[in-house]
Amino acid sequence: MDWSVFAQQMAGMARNLLAQDSVAGTLDRISASATELVEGCTSAGVLVLHDRKVETLTATDQLVVDSDQLQEQLAEGPCYDAARTSHGERTYRIADLDAESERWPVFAPRARALGVGSMMGFLLFTEEDDLGALNLYSREPGAFTEASELAGWLLASHAAVALSAARTYAQMEQAVATRHVIGEAMGILMGSHHLAEDQAFDVLKRYSQENNVKLREVARQVCEKGTLG
Repeated sequence: MDWSVFAQQMAGMARNLLAQDSVAGTLDRISASATELVEGCTSAGVLVLHDRKVETLTATDQLVVDSDQLQEQLAEGPCYDAARTSHGERTYRIADLDAESERWPVFAPRARALGVGSMMGFLLFTEEDDLGALNLYSREPGAFTEASELAGWLLASHAAVALSAARTYAQMEQAVATRHVIGEAMGILMGSHHLAEDQAFDVLKRYSQENNVKLREVARQVCEKGTLG
């Protein structure tokens, strides 16, 4: 492992991640970077857990998706464990699926049948957020070394910060857009029903609560149709 070259590549990747214009673009760049920067990695993806349901946020190929689905089905596996662990061990490496049966006795042989030879899982986290797990795969047993694990951990650390920033920016954009739509809907109601600003907002809020519809969707409906209902 030429760490000087790796450092230059990581710097380029960090700039590239920050240049992405969406969360999806950031995720895709993270998984692609893993195959480019981590020795032995031929497939990569990011998964997140919702309770015990696995969602594949990005994947370089079908092998990643199949492995995610298998881990959800079995509730077992290194990437599954990485995504649900908020304390303690945050990195998992299976050097050889053929030899691994003690820690993941059901998952290991099934994953080998899918074509996985070795794999690693890294928790993506910042001080504020747990963001899922970055999963690295090879079809060859013994593909990942200690240097690969360190490179993967460094990549995951940078990726977590970039992903957190992308999500925060997306949330801010959504909040601004929502405020704009609500303001426009209030203006329509104020003009058509001769309401004061606070009265128009109360009408939107009451309709939202009574019909169990999110406020932004109520506002969008008013903007599209000019009225409620």
